[in-house]
Amino acid sequence: MKYRPTAVGYLRTDVSRAAQLWDQAQIRRVAARLGYDFADMVVYDPRFERPALARLRVQVTRLEAEAVIVPGPQHFEGGRVPESLVQQVDVITVSPEKTYARWGSPACDQPPAL
Repeated sequence: MKYRPTAVGYLRTDVSRAAQLWDQAQIRRVAARLGYDFADMVVYDPRFERPALARLRVQVTRLEAEAVIVPGPQHFEGGRVPESLVQQVDVITVSPEKTYARWGSPACDQPPAL
């Protein structure tokens, strides 16, 4: 039984570059502050010619993650959070801090009115 929702971190080495360790620390800080159980950091290196989100999706499914935390939208292709990923899991960007929630539109960061 889970007591806290699980989060996975994701970043691209070609975007983070020398700030990779800083970005990883920021992801972990946001996860802790938001009350997530941080389970894994998926680091994508484009030199390995695998689809960018393949390993992330596998980890999200395997760990039953509720959220993916990334340094910023620039870590996704075209600088946009993939809508297909948001349909699977909440995506939280560190800077700017924003939540792309499954229950709303991809750019939504407020719960629906009841």
